[in-house]
Amino acid sequence: MKSFAAFFALLMPAAIAADIPILPRISAHRGASHAAPENTLAAFQLAWQEGADAIEGDFHLTADGKVVCIHDADTKRTAGIRHVIAETAWDDLKTLDVGSWKGAEFSDERIPQLADVLDVLAPGKFFYLEIKSSPLIVEPIARILAEKKVDPAQVILISFDPQVISECRKKIPAFQAHLISSLKDFDLSGKPEVYAAVLKECGAQGLHFDARSEVTPDWLNQLKASGLSLTAWTADDATLARKMISFGVDTLATNRPGPLRIQLTEVEKPHPEKR
Repeated sequence: MKSFAAFFALLMPAAIAADIPILPRISAHRGASHAAPENTLAAFQLAWQEGADAIEGDFHLTADGKVVCIHDADTKRTAGIRHVIAETAWDDLKTLDVGSWKGAEFSDERIPQLADVLDVLAPGKFFYLEIKSSPLIVEPIARILAEKKVDPAQVILISFDPQVISECRKKIPAFQAHLISSLKDFDLSGKPEVYAAVLKECGAQGLHFDARSEVTPDWLNQLKASGLSLTAWTADDATLARKMISFGVDTLATNRPGPLRIQLTEVEKPHPEKR
């Protein structure tokens, strides 16, 4: 079976001829998590097969200092047994089955370490590394990135915590650091100014925002004009994705990178003339 990447390469000349607009970067949120268990190597590898431009994964620090890929602060939802990541050693986490909840065929999936995810980062692709822990995780991440000799152009550090972003700018200045925000209550008086001030204060080089927020294109254009990169999450619906594209985002985060790209590049066929 041909990969999605090969499929789109074959379609590209036709797409150009049909004047299909160039899409923003498509990032697989927790991997291709629509079909594979989130934050596993299976999900990241499927994302590449579906033609994703980037993957996004979540990272916590274990009790013994390992940087591991999992969204929640504990393992209950994906492993069925509760271990608090920050209070548990790697030896107690590495054997957990975090794939069966998605399907029996994923029963061999385990929690990956950061180094494992970096090993499947495809050439020319990108990786949004979301930090879920405190700023204490930044130094271990910096060490792993150095050990793996990662190209800073391929990895972007992201976090909801402005302090984490500040620490990334200090400790890993070669890598871009973007702030994540839901932009809650954006439509309230003074809120846009508050969000802009936080971005500036922590030194963020980009903003990842909730695509369903009340954000305005004018405000986003101001950020973009100041040099910030813009990512909208999580756009699984083609209508919402198109709205974000019209807002000028640089990246769309989605759980379904392959299917969404197909929807966004479909050419509407004219209706046959009535006789």
